[in-house]
Amino acid sequence: MPKIVRIANGQGFWGDSIDAPVRLIEYGKIDYLNLDYLAEVTLSIMQKQKRKTPSLGYATDFVDLMARTLPMIKAKGIRVIANAGGVNPEACRTAILEVARKLGVKGLKIATVTGDDVMDRLQEFKAAGHKLANMDTGAGLFDEELEIISANVYMETACMVEALATGADIVLTGRCTDPGLTLAPLIHEFGWAADDWNRLAAGTIAGHILECGAQSTGGNFSRWWEVPDLWNVGYPIAEVVEDGTFVITKAEGTGGMVTVDTVSEQLVYEMGDPQNYITPDVVADFTSIRLRQEGPDRVAVSGIQGHPKTPFLKVSGSYLKGYKSTGQLTLPGPRALEKAKLCAEIVWKRLEAAGCVYEHTDAEYLGASTVHKGIAFEPADPAEIVLRLSVKDGDRKKVERFGRELAPLVTAGPSGVTGFAGGRPKAQEIVAYWPALIPRELITWKVTVEEV
Repeated sequence: MPKIVRIANGQGFWGDSIDAPVRLIEYGKIDYLNLDYLAEVTLSIMQKQKRKTPSLGYATDFVDLMARTLPMIKAKGIRVIANAGGVNPEACRTAILEVARKLGVKGLKIATVTGDDVMDRLQEFKAAGHKLANMDTGAGLFDEELEIISANVYMETACMVEALATGADIVLTGRCTDPGLTLAPLIHEFGWAADDWNRLAAGTIAGHILECGAQSTGGNFSRWWEVPDLWNVGYPIAEVVEDGTFVITKAEGTGGMVTVDTVSEQLVYEMGDPQNYITPDVVADFTSIRLRQEGPDRVAVSGIQGHPKTPFLKVSGSYLKGYKSTGQLTLPGPRALEKAKLCAEIVWKRLEAAGCVYEHTDAEYLGASTVHKGIAFEPADPAEIVLRLSVKDGDRKKVERFGRELAPLVTAGPSGVTGFAGGRPKAQEIVAYWPALIPRELITWKVTVEEV
């Protein structure tokens, strides 16, 4: 019987279910649990946290999860791979080791991978003539003065493979690729070569199917009414063999479903060019994928082809681009939509009279087909409307001034204005995304291991 490696994903983003990974540990019969906490905006938030408090900058939810599950993880021999380290993997490791000491868990080994955070190297890259051109606009990162908040490189999966080779129970990283969390244990377990493009592509696609948690097991499914017990949806498990073929399934007794359709919908999520899905490790061809329903909640995946990796790594950067504010009110009928439009007009005219003209304004009328504007029937006289107003500008004072104009509508607007909840809208920083490429030979990593 061929060796099978069972890998589960228990976290699709920072803020995902806090119970899903616990259920996987308890009932999933898994070898590896990966947890994906990072998105582009998440790293900028973490960087700001770290600047304010040097001991922060990581996914604190991960530490809470370890406090709930470390004894089970150790007893069952489940190895955990998580990018929860954010921009401060060392601090995250320290917090988990402290949890282990409090719980009396002995022999826990944690490996951290660093090197993805290149904020402190930007001037070095600039001096060496690396433009870090925006992949969307072509503009260079250093062409004008920008308030850069974060800059992280999507690391090669080899860094996590090196960390697993230390025998670590937990591998903590910063910005790796989401599929790399699955690919790493497969390379480690099967010894796949760095140029075995088909197997690397297969492991990458397995990771892509897992990476968003329940999206491959019935969550966010277009025919949501067909999904049983969505309240108890099981998170995905990949059963992989050495040749790179695998089955997607979920733990017994959980809700949701695993079908060719649920897996297909996840495959096209953030896919881009289906023949050239580019990662730091391989270029995968999604058109080569073959799916087959093998049984209830079991989808077999095979036929995957891959191509050589590119000479570049992707830099995920962010910078401050002004301020925004949003507030809302509820307007009851009769003539609710008419009242809402009058309220919006009043706000904009009062702001203009105060000398506040914005780079961008927006008015949404929720309840009047705002989401499907232009393609759905707009009710003539809806029973109620939620008016949502937003502004964006580089001048913080102007954005703050906007927040002062909603509450007066309660008594200085049309009758029936209500639902002014959450207090006065505040100005929030706008974080803009800067994707760029950098030669991969410029990026190195370091693996550090600590044990309790």
